[in-house]
Amino acid sequence: MIWIEDLWKNFENKEVLTGLELYIPRGETLVVMGQSGCGKSVLLKMITGLMKPDQGQIWIDGEDITQFTRKALNRTRRKLGMLFQSAALFDSMTVAENVGFMVSQHMKLSKREIDEIVAEKLHLVQLDSTQDLRPAELSGGMRKRVGLARAIACNPEVILYDEPTTGLDPITALEINRLIRDLHQKLQVTSVVVTHDMASAFSVGTRMAMIHQGQVIAHGTPDEIWKIDNPVLQQFIAHENHHQN
Repeated sequence: MIWIEDLWKNFENKEVLTGLELYIPRGETLVVMGQSGCGKSVLLKMITGLMKPDQGQIWIDGEDITQFTRKALNRTRRKLGMLFQSAALFDSMTVAENVGFMVSQHMKLSKREIDEIVAEKLHLVQLDSTQDLRPAELSGGMRKRVGLARAIACNPEVILYDEPTTGLDPITALEINRLIRDLHQKLQVTSVVVTHDMASAFSVGTRMAMIHQGQVIAHGTPDEIWKIDNPVLQQFIAHENHHQN
């Protein structure tokens, strides 16, 4: 469904991506791992069209989005839902207004229809009866759930997660991991999860990819990743596991 071919990105003479190649099959949850600054979040921004590569192609459903006009890009973005690391909620809006924002922007529906969608999505993330609360009244885990409800509000085909468990306590992180798995099964979506949380990575991923020096150096199922004899990969996994423990 998503095919990334020969992707390059340079920032102030620092090469972040150097010919990255990656294929994400429809219906899979791909976890992207790597050290800070390796280009994981840059990759997400390129998939959403928020950033252009210096070179390379990003194919979504057979179309190279790097060549799209703004209008065509906006059309493709409706297929994508994004959970930002900070949840990125509007503080001045209620939970319901946050979740319904993209729906009101992209779908010509009545207020009653939007309210029904908002209630349905909040139910999916187990946040019933929170519509009238403000982000400041929510815990970190609840804000992530609201952000996720907003990400799925327009029924995307792909959900992108940027460090979904960062800043959460271990119990809340487990709940978010469980929610990611549940939504993957219920909604039958393709997911891309950027994380350095190894517990989360092996909990939610059906496939995993490791980025190092701008390229994918390992790619496979969680079981295959454990067995790949690559010192950089194994050192990263061991270091992150030790850090979390």
